[in-house]
Amino acid sequence: MAIKGVDHVVIRVKDLDQAVESYRKILGVEPRLQSSDALKADLAFFDLDNGTYVELIMPTDDASPIAGPLEKRGEGIHSIAFSVDDREKTAADLESKDVRVLGGTFVHPGSAHGVLLQLAER
Repeated sequence: MAIKGVDHVVIRVKDLDQAVESYRKILGVEPRLQSSDALKADLAFFDLDNGTYVELIMPTDDASPIAGPLEKRGEGIHSIAFSVDDREKTAADLESKDVRVLGGTFVHPGSAHGVLLQLAER
């Protein structure tokens, strides 16, 4: 297993425009804006000099997979993605250690003290 470091952090927000203004001040970076039909969400990506990024995500539909967590837990960290060389191998290694992995990509929050972790192959 080779977790190389943090790839990105995803933050759930209720108002993307307001959150973009806040993070623009904090990070001093202009975001890339994007919409995702698959996630039914609007996103803002703040690319950082070390190759990582902060992603803000706001659901645009109640059917978005972000809508439920936003309603239940409010704004805040949705997930932390770790950079790995081989997602399948890392997921298999984690599962062999009784870590619950979802879809070969995410570590279940129950295995990570309430935090959804993502394995991001880079």
